[in-house]
Amino acid sequence: MDELVDILDEQGKHTGNTCLKSVAHKNGYWHPCIHVWLYTKKGEVVIQKRVDDKDTFPGLWDVSVAGHIGAGEVPLLAAQRELFEELGADVKTDALEFIGNHTTDHMHNAMLIDREYHHVYITVLTIPLSDLKLQAEEVSQIKLIPVDSLKHDLLDDRLNKSYVPYNKEYVTMVCKAIKEKVKNIKRVL
Repeated sequence: MDELVDILDEQGKHTGNTCLKSVAHKNGYWHPCIHVWLYTKKGEVVIQKRVDDKDTFPGLWDVSVAGHIGAGEVPLLAAQRELFEELGADVKTDALEFIGNHTTDHMHNAMLIDREYHHVYITVLTIPLSDLKLQAEEVSQIKLIPVDSLKHDLLDDRLNKSYVPYNKEYVTMVCKAIKEKVKNIKRVL
């Protein structure tokens, strides 16, 4: 779906301009997105497999939920909306924990230059994986993977070919935040 997005500078600051997502991708404009990582109390992470006809990274495993922030939309509300759209997960905003920002700059081809400023959230999965409802246009399947296995796979050049590429700093930030939350949950239990 082509939607209106805000145009940002490289530091993630709003320029005051908007354009269609397709125009942002064609011209390589920075624009805001969200990532939400769902994790279990056992230290597993939900990852999604992108559908094979996606224009970016088709058929690769990715973050639990990713999506563009609509023009004028608040990142937290975009995260909540995308969770519901992609996985049918009705998550309250106070359950979403912001853990940082991350940028990606990837030229897929001459007509698709993806420069995204990600607002990254984590939240615990409170329902069975089987209760999630996949958005057929975006997600072909989901699975749970232990957070340490995910980190290992993403940082291993032989194993990460089946995943959307992320740099070491991003992988470390996400995995560290999830492991800390799981450790705190286990202390309480």
